[in-house]
Amino acid sequence: MAAKPFEKVGIIGFGEVGGIFGHDLVQRGIDVATFDILFDEPAWREAMLGKARDCGVRACESAGDFLRGCELIISAVTASSAARVAEECAPMLASGQMFLDINSVSPETKSRMAANFDRSQGHFVEAAVMAAVAPQRLKVPMLLGGKFAKELAPRLAAIGMNGKAASEKVGVASAVKMCRSVIIKGLEALTVESMLAARRYGAEDAVLASLAATYPDMGWQGELPDYLIGRVADHGRRRAAEMREAAQAVRDVGIVPHMASATAARQDWLVDEIAEHRLQNHVGNDFSWRVLADAISEAAKSGKPR
Repeated sequence: MAAKPFEKVGIIGFGEVGGIFGHDLVQRGIDVATFDILFDEPAWREAMLGKARDCGVRACESAGDFLRGCELIISAVTASSAARVAEECAPMLASGQMFLDINSVSPETKSRMAANFDRSQGHFVEAAVMAAVAPQRLKVPMLLGGKFAKELAPRLAAIGMNGKAASEKVGVASAVKMCRSVIIKGLEALTVESMLAARRYGAEDAVLASLAATYPDMGWQGELPDYLIGRVADHGRRRAAEMREAAQAVRDVGIVPHMASATAARQDWLVDEIAEHRLQNHVGNDFSWRVLADAISEAAKSGKPR
């Protein structure tokens, strides 16, 4: 028997991911509602409400109104807000409502979040988003965890989403995500540090040629450096927050998180440099890591190196 698709979906947090999911679910004929704390911020309210209208998503003024009637609630907030949102929503959920947390937080944080649902009528499922959302949108692969992960996976597939049950234990899916991020985001941070230093020495072409010879299929002499550094330039603050969660995940099992912590620091550094020297026009479409590196280098000549 085919899984029953969700007809009403709620999204908490209407940032980049919430907007993508909301827009695409509406396109599939699903009734989508959203709630975001920025709806209450005068500086952001009109822009956020306009974004919701453009996506065909119904904006709600309170969490209570938002949760009412939604069969599936997707939490897509910041890492620092994820636990609080789960704690506040758990007692308000009705029987059978699914709460899917897709935020990048540590396994221990996911477990604490799930504990809020022990006395809730709603069901908690963790999701570890395993790739960038923008390119694949609803089809981005997610690992699901918790008692209701196997039940939820086919219902997500019925609305075009790509969730695979990883474990009945909450925290395992997040552990996969966090440990993977030590490598993936660590590579981004290493590339930022290596390439910006190499550029100042005039040695970047030789460094990239050497990397290409060692790892010929990765694209070091192609688009890879722009992609890796561009990810940090565009989303470094959010990625740094995730790496602090990854560091906590490593710390929770008794290992000092030297690499994860350093990755977070380097990601924050690049965002700080862009903001301090007002280089935002060097970020976005047609990104060139060389252009950004030169702009930071020129700006650094007038002040203390960071």
